[in-house]
Amino acid sequence: MSVEEFNQFLNKISEEPINIIDSNITIEKYIPIVISKENKDLTKFNISSSKEWEEYILSYLKINKAEVAFGGYLEIRNIYDRSDYFKNLVEKEKRNIHLGIDLWCKDKTKVLAVLDGEIHSFKNNDNFGDYGPTIILKHQIKNEIFYTLYGHLSLNSIENLQVGDLVLKGNVIGLLGNSSVNGDYAPHLHFQIIKNLEGNFGDYPGVSSEEKIDFYKTNCPNPNLLLKLPI
Repeated sequence: MSVEEFNQFLNKISEEPINIIDSNITIEKYIPIVISKENKDLTKFNISSSKEWEEYILSYLKINKAEVAFGGYLEIRNIYDRSDYFKNLVEKEKRNIHLGIDLWCKDKTKVLAVLDGEIHSFKNNDNFGDYGPTIILKHQIKNEIFYTLYGHLSLNSIENLQVGDLVLKGNVIGLLGNSSVNGDYAPHLHFQIIKNLEGNFGDYPGVSSEEKIDFYKTNCPNPNLLLKLPI
């Protein structure tokens, strides 16, 4: 299946928005957010501080009378500069292009499976600035196999899981973690679609360098083809 065909396939799975966090939060309570250098608000606080990020997100939600701020696919972000984890010092590549959609809201918010599937893998990716607790689901629709990744969860989200466990669309698969476990970020969900996991288990790059972005754009299509959030 070509890239264009796969994108069309994802787009046709649902005509309506798909809940990925607490279904009691209606779509009217979602607001887009930009966290690239285009957002001048980011010059007004220390973007290396998860505490100041959380204060900024909560203020943004309050001002917009919203409960979830979302966005970020292919966004170029300076926030990753704070961690050497996003720098390939050998190849001199800097990873700062975001490959998923982030949904910023309160910690302990329920995270839902977007489609029927099974637990492919899970892991606590505990590098500074990494995903923290992460779950990857495997999906098969007709003959097409692909994966969805849910990052920045709470520690108990990956307890008592078994590879191969079946999940149904809308099942609660975890809760959002706070900055002490989620890679030191304000609470949010990183959601990503992946065609080929390339042998990864419980982890997959969520940020690309400019040098490798052409590959990742084809392997990690826009999650909003599936979610259909109102950007």
